[in-house]
Amino acid sequence: MHYEGNIIRPPSEADSILLQVTVGCSHNRCAFCGAYTGERFRIKDEATVFCDIDYAARHMPMLRRLFLCDGDAMVLPMARLRAMLVRIRERLPQVARVGSYASARSLRGKSPAELAELRSLGLSMVYMGLESGDDELLARMGKKSCVADILDKARLVREAGMKLSVTVIAGLGGSEGWQRHARLTGEALTAMQPDQAASLSLIPVPGTPLWDWVADGSFSLPQGLDMVRELRLTLEHTNMERGLFLADHASNHVPLRLRMPRDKARGLALLDAALAGERPIKPERARRL
Repeated sequence: MHYEGNIIRPPSEADSILLQVTVGCSHNRCAFCGAYTGERFRIKDEATVFCDIDYAARHMPMLRRLFLCDGDAMVLPMARLRAMLVRIRERLPQVARVGSYASARSLRGKSPAELAELRSLGLSMVYMGLESGDDELLARMGKKSCVADILDKARLVREAGMKLSVTVIAGLGGSEGWQRHARLTGEALTAMQPDQAASLSLIPVPGTPLWDWVADGSFSLPQGLDMVRELRLTLEHTNMERGLFLADHASNHVPLRLRMPRDKARGLALLDAALAGERPIKPERARRL
């Protein structure tokens, strides 16, 4: 496989064929993200991608999932996506699910009919980064999309028949704005009704604007139990009719894997136990991105 730079994939794609179709992220300006720092975004040539599909067909015949890397494969023109998915179907008939990151920005270039076509060709899992339900916070973090736009594009994804996974980040509002961030994030997740909501906990990355803000004191990073308290408030305001609510990333202080709405009360109780000192939380030194 012809990999270049950092290959980033969701935790749930750990056992997937990782097919790199772009290098880096088309946006790459989020203040908290260091995944592609210094990486110039580009679309990989079709011949290389097709060569990697053929390689996977020869060497990975048992893997039934495939993920399109890197940061936002949905930015690809429709013709390129169509040809690639057709090739995957022809050469990897055992693959039952193709997934991709997507942003509201890249989804603007795809009509509902085109999204439905992509679904018919096998693209059935889309991962979107909401990060926060607070528009002011999204603007400060350089997201370039408002909550209403993200919710609208998430709706189109679901109407096309694709499964939707949404990521949010505890701690992004800092020590001062955590309550607003948590409440609005829970309300946005409720509006989106994703198949999976995944909450990470913020870890500043060297070389990012957020790292500099923490260093100069303009951003106060919540610690330990403050992060747990924020996660609890987000979960309290999240009312999903179905699907998973996850906080089992290596960055989280208290691991949660909840089937909603059945397990919501149990999740709140676990977080309450941690806040009361009745359940240990992960120490800072053990947290990872």
